[in-house]
Amino acid sequence: MSPHHSHARSSLPIAGEDHARLTIDLSALADNWRAMVRRSGAARTAAVLKADGYGIGLEHAGRTFHHAGARDFFVATPAEGATLRAILPDVRIYVLSGMWAGSERLFFEFDLVPVIVSEEQLVVFMAAVSDGRDHPCVLHVDTGMNRLGLRVEDALALANDAARPASFSPIMLLSHLACADEPAHPLNRQQLQRFRAVVEAFDDIDASLANSAGIFPGEDYHFPLPRPGIALYGGSAVNGLETPMKPVVTAEARILQVREAKAGESVSYGATPLARDSRIAIAAIGYADGYMRTLGAGVPLRAAGIPAASGVLHGRTVPLIGRVTMDLTHFDVTDLPPGSVRAGDFIELFGRAMPIQDVARAAGTVDYELLTSLGNRYERRYEAVKK
Repeated sequence: MSPHHSHARSSLPIAGEDHARLTIDLSALADNWRAMVRRSGAARTAAVLKADGYGIGLEHAGRTFHHAGARDFFVATPAEGATLRAILPDVRIYVLSGMWAGSERLFFEFDLVPVIVSEEQLVVFMAAVSDGRDHPCVLHVDTGMNRLGLRVEDALALANDAARPASFSPIMLLSHLACADEPAHPLNRQQLQRFRAVVEAFDDIDASLANSAGIFPGEDYHFPLPRPGIALYGGSAVNGLETPMKPVVTAEARILQVREAKAGESVSYGATPLARDSRIAIAAIGYADGYMRTLGAGVPLRAAGIPAASGVLHGRTVPLIGRVTMDLTHFDVTDLPPGSVRAGDFIELFGRAMPIQDVARAAGTVDYELLTSLGNRYERRYEAVKK
């Protein structure tokens, strides 16, 4: 089916006006969720929709996963949960940041499940249900990341507390692996053992441990509800493992000008020198669009020995030269046939031809950050799920 277009605000570009565009393959998104279901072997597999669906649009991603069969969703904030509830009335939505004082109304009004992350939040939740209302919650246990969650010993004490109020009966326990992207890391097994101890103490309760990377090490980590995130969006979950997931997002930028420059001249801020006579394509993309400054050459933040990023133009890889600026980036197209690159052409920054993992590596970051940093200046093209 041909792409359809969706714009959050009337000020966003439409076809022909765009300086940069994102093509989002919803069939690949659905296929990636199904692939994680098969890999996990779980009867239920959730989908994580944090950060506006990892930058691709929460509503489009939510509908796509729901159509594919997902009925459990994780978001970061109650506001994200409220947005998702408006389009998916029949699913369970878990809010990973939990319930804090002042947020209670959103959880009750939009039927959101708070993931309780601290003793302070537990007090807030207990006060919110003190009128006898029956509302589910999840308990987050910190098994080794020292981020959110009750300490293991506190969770065990809560499980064995005979005086625990009957109104506090979590439907699920949750923890998060710190090093799942390194399958051989010893902390993975330690966290698994600690989490199992808490699950056994609560007796007959659902549990969720595996994120995208946590699904790959094996079924010991899966528990009843795996919750993949980055892998669904085509990202790499495990270090050193070529991702089996399909690319979902392709980012492209318009070429505004093609110009000739002589050896010894320089390009961009900081005056990166040219070693040869060069043909340079100026693309309408920059760090204001989430195309990071560290992708370019001559930036002090760049890791030593890692080359600058490249793009793909007319099927050929072309290197980025000079520094990425707010709105513009230089690409060296000298090795392409003269006249083959013209203003109005589009260069792929990452996606189907240029793996997002390679671009993230060039930036000294991870694909999570690239996806969630995408700005609102792109024209977004959603390719519908193929029937």
